[in-house]
Amino acid sequence: MNYFNIAIDGPAGAGKSTIAKKIAKKLGFIYVDTGAMYRALALYFLRNHIQANDRESIEKACQNVDVIIEYKDGEQLVLLNGENVNGLIRTEEVGNMASASSVHKTVRLKLVELQQKLAKSANVVMDGREIGTFVLPNADLKIYMTASSKERARRRWAELKEKGIESDINEIEKDIIERDHRDMTREFAPLKQAEDAVLLDTSHMSIDEVVNTVIDLYNKKISN
Repeated sequence: MNYFNIAIDGPAGAGKSTIAKKIAKKLGFIYVDTGAMYRALALYFLRNHIQANDRESIEKACQNVDVIIEYKDGEQLVLLNGENVNGLIRTEEVGNMASASSVHKTVRLKLVELQQKLAKSANVVMDGREIGTFVLPNADLKIYMTASSKERARRRWAELKEKGIESDINEIEKDIIERDHRDMTREFAPLKQAEDAVLLDTSHMSIDEVVNTVIDLYNKKISN
């Protein structure tokens, strides 16, 4: 059976995750939470007392890890070697390990392998920096979602304000521009628009408008 894969790429703050989750819900697809997968892997390292800078041990450990994302009664389940680790991967310790260990190419390649495996077993929506160019180069529908750095900074500022956190919108925009540069110039799987991706600038679009646009593109694909 052939499954339909939707790849959404774009820079930080473009709204990829928000849109991807809504599209997955509307279509009944699995939203592949790549961040949760990195955290599950990090939990495995912590449980096995592996340091983030111990490349040799991390490479060895990656051979013994399986991470799957499933949905049961509408809830996302992150399974680490068959164990539901939902309640264990959101701690600061796991988050720090995920961030520190993800610099290793082996970790990224392991996650890519697992993500590709998921895409072959279900209809999925996956978002990130290199989904359409590297993880799922044969995705049925590819979207490159972006917005101006000013608009992305405004969204982040509003998000922080809602949480009661004061921030400087100019500093946020500066950080976003620097992150864009890092993502686009990194040696391994840099951020770029796939040749067959649809460019979607969301600067002046509401969430519903973006979701409806992607759903329309999906409907055109399946009717061809």
